[in-house]
Amino acid sequence: MGFRLETRWGRLKAWLSMHLVDHGFVRAMYNNFYALSDTMYRCSQPSPTQIQQYHAQYGIKTILNFRGENPYGSHFLEVEACEKLGIKLQMFRLYSRQPPTAQDIHDLKKVFAELEYPALMHCKSGADRAGMGATLYRILHLGHDVKTALAELNWRYGHFRKSEAGVLDFFLETYLARNARSPIGFMEWLDTEYDIDSLRATYEKSGWSSLVADKLLQRE
Repeated sequence: MGFRLETRWGRLKAWLSMHLVDHGFVRAMYNNFYALSDTMYRCSQPSPTQIQQYHAQYGIKTILNFRGENPYGSHFLEVEACEKLGIKLQMFRLYSRQPPTAQDIHDLKKVFAELEYPALMHCKSGADRAGMGATLYRILHLGHDVKTALAELNWRYGHFRKSEAGVLDFFLETYLARNARSPIGFMEWLDTEYDIDSLRATYEKSGWSSLVADKLLQRE
C-alpha cells in the first residue's frame, strides 16, 4: 500500500496510519531517544517533526532504519522528510525475534564504517532491533567488549529478555559463555563456531513479559 502524499487525503491517510496503526501516538510522547556516542543516536520510529528536530539539534546526516521498507505511513513520511532535509535514509533489516546471521553482522560492520555521521538508528519502538543495532555498533565500531555492549539490550529501553526478543540476549550470552571457557574473539567465534539454527533451537522463551512484548505491543 502506498500513500499519495501530494494530496491532502493521501497525506491524512499516511498520518493516520503512522499514529493509529503504527502506534505513533505513543512515540509522539516518548521517542526512546538516547546517545550512543557524540555522533550516533538510537530511538524509536521518528515522525517527520522529530526527524526535523534531530537534524537541527544534532546535525543528523544519515538515518539507519532497521525496520526496512514497510507499508505504514511512518515509512513514507520518513522517506519524504529525509529527502527534504538532505538526510540519507539507509535500510538494514534486523529482527526482534531472531538473532542476526554472521553475514548480517559482517554487512553491518561495513555499514557502520561507511556511514556519514552524525547518524541515527531506529526500529519501531527503539527497544529490540535498535538495541541489537546499538549493541553491535558498540562492539563492531567502537570496539567495546560484548559484556559492556549488552547494556544496550535493557528493560529501560523497553526490551524484555523474557520475551521472544530475549533470543538477542541469548545470542550474545552464548558467545560470552564460550569466551569464558577459553578466550576467543567475537568475530572469530562468529566465523568459526556460530550456528544460528542450533542457537534458535536451544533458546526457550518464558514468563509474563513474553505476553506483554509479543502480544500486547505487537512487536515485529
